[in-house]
Amino acid sequence: MNRILAVVAVAIGVAGYFWYSSAPSNPLDNPQATALLGAASAQEAGADIDTSSVIEMSIGNPDAPVTVIEYASYTCPHCGRFHEGPFKQLKADYIDTGLINFVYREVYFDRFGLWASAIARCAGPEKFFGITDLLYAGQSTWTRAGGGDPSAIVDELRKIGRLAGLGNDAIEACLQDGDNLRTLVAWYQENAAEDGITSTPSFVIDGRTYNNMSYEEMRGLIDDASS
Repeated sequence: MNRILAVVAVAIGVAGYFWYSSAPSNPLDNPQATALLGAASAQEAGADIDTSSVIEMSIGNPDAPVTVIEYASYTCPHCGRFHEGPFKQLKADYIDTGLINFVYREVYFDRFGLWASAIARCAGPEKFFGITDLLYAGQSTWTRAGGGDPSAIVDELRKIGRLAGLGNDAIEACLQDGDNLRTLVAWYQENAAEDGITSTPSFVIDGRTYNNMSYEEMRGLIDDASS
């Protein structure tokens, strides 16, 4: 899923009107949906935003000699395939055994990925990876809901949130927290620029950035870094 990073500036940073006018012919015509469209777009992308409040989502052994960072978008099919297959092997072989510290960083190529991130983070670190599993397991359903209609996609994301035990009020608060959404976008941009991320999934293993790879390649890199 190769895209230039400027996509996020267009999709999130210009104005709520851009998002609204680019929606399908059946526009979002209720107050909650309109608020969702504008929530992440009230400030120009790249502005000076303090990102220190963003929680780094990690599992495994924080003191492990090797850290693996995954950069992924919830709307990226390649990322979905990684989490449905190789990630399960990685978790069994290296994360659950405490051999690595695994960090997941969201990439925002579109508004839907940003909203999915808001749902995943809504209950904090304790439920983040469980909700992430739900988002990837149902990716082909919620990303295509209503033929791409934003209101239908948001409704599917709400369902995932409720399935994870989130209440309706909490879900709406997370989806409509414009300050938090803008902060997440700024955080993503900072990390992506630092690590040279231009596609998803990408991995930073022992400080070096790699594009998508087979599990066998990843395992070799981890083992080399551990030795």
